[in-house]
Amino acid sequence: MDDLLQRLRDRGWRLTAQRRVIAEVLDGEHIHFTADEVHARAVERLPEISRASVYNTLGELVALGEITEVTTDGRAKRYDPNAHHPHQHLVCSGCGTMRDVQITEDPIRALPEGERFGFTVSNAVVTYYGRCPDCAAAEAVAGGGTGSGQARRTA
Repeated sequence: MDDLLQRLRDRGWRLTAQRRVIAEVLDGEHIHFTADEVHARAVERLPEISRASVYNTLGELVALGEITEVTTDGRAKRYDPNAHHPHQHLVCSGCGTMRDVQITEDPIRALPEGERFGFTVSNAVVTYYGRCPDCAAAEAVAGGGTGSGQARRTA
């Protein structure tokens, strides 16, 4: 992944202490944090950082196209720092944890011409749902089984 801080410097973005810490929390992660999770991690590095600063900075980074806002199944928005590289998402249907995954097949090419209904397809969003190891283990302990394993696509 490209260095988020360097890209922001190259844009001439003013890197205050708050912005720097938020970018450092996001940079290099393949886990997509909620704003509250970003705030919790930022407070560990800069105790005086406000929740408002986190929300405002995340909004600015989205507007710049440096991160992407992702929402699934009505859960809290998550922020994807991997906005410059095509990828798909793996989401835990238990806790909502979201991770980047790379699949080798281009999802646009995977859609047959006959299934496009005349659309010129320019983008595809593929989301895989399942249980993360922690939720699967908790479910197994509770006697709930392992989940459905059914594929679900969102676009």
